[in-house]
Amino acid sequence: MSTVQPAAPDVDQQDIDEARAFNAQLEALIAPQPPVYELPPEVTRKARRDGRGVFPAPVFLEEAQDIEIPGRGGPIKLRVIRPDRKPVGIYLHIHGGGWTLGGHDMQDVALKLLANETGLCAASIGYRLAPENPYPAGPDDCEDAVLDLLEHGAEQLDAPARFAIGGESAGAHLAVVTLLRLRDRHGIKDRIAAANLVYGAYDMNGTPSQLLWGDRNLVLSTPIVHWFGNNFLPGVGPEQRRDPDISPLYARLGNMPPALFSVGTMDCLIDDSLFMAERWRVAGNRAEVAIYPEGVHGFNQYPTGLARKANARQFEFLRNSMTQVSTSS
Repeated sequence: MSTVQPAAPDVDQQDIDEARAFNAQLEALIAPQPPVYELPPEVTRKARRDGRGVFPAPVFLEEAQDIEIPGRGGPIKLRVIRPDRKPVGIYLHIHGGGWTLGGHDMQDVALKLLANETGLCAASIGYRLAPENPYPAGPDDCEDAVLDLLEHGAEQLDAPARFAIGGESAGAHLAVVTLLRLRDRHGIKDRIAAANLVYGAYDMNGTPSQLLWGDRNLVLSTPIVHWFGNNFLPGVGPEQRRDPDISPLYARLGNMPPALFSVGTMDCLIDDSLFMAERWRVAGNRAEVAIYPEGVHGFNQYPTGLARKANARQFEFLRNSMTQVSTSS
């Protein structure tokens, strides 16, 4: 069953007007800055870590726990954020950043809120970034980390062996690739109860909304999407990019967990969520889609009513999914 919502049920005109005004301020802030593809990735990484740029400055919580687990490419870092109460399960989190930017330790506050609202212990995966480590390094790290946590996470994190997975942007892409690898390479089809997929990219050749958006920079633009993709897939041509391990929109999608796809109408990746959600549903899985008017890429990270309500919808989805697991176990 697929449920398409124009927005979370409680989004009102005031939220939409606020988001539209915020977008105008955001676009004005972005306009004088050089586009990300004109800067070396390490410069942008440092700027974001220092709180310079269009995203809020990261806050690093002292209570967060840093651990390492083994991976085929070397140790993989995990950032563990626990709820204030006894955890009900584990949230396997994969951060965004176009496979190039971001970090597993840069969303402590958001993951703490998620942990407290859902009861899930969040474990954010520090996968290797492109262009220094192009495909398949990042997907390999996510696969290795999730396999390790499925086997040892309950004991290591002192949490029940109930799992959900999720991520934003490139993190949503890597979450779906990881689910497909678990199913196809390891025969794991039912260990993960839910997938929280937030404005992901699922076709590395470009969906219509990616290709038609143009140069307007609202966090993403068509040239920025292409730059990120080329960092991740240097020298990889269109035919190979249709490999489901690269573009999961082309995968057979049977035996996937229930998924919530969240995306804004001002995001050039909107078609990725719409197309993937429909294919998810047709393959026999439960898919919910929440579309947020005036939501830009990354909108739920900003201090707006639209963001608060989008995040609340994700928390509700995860709570309900974990309750169903508890009831059926």
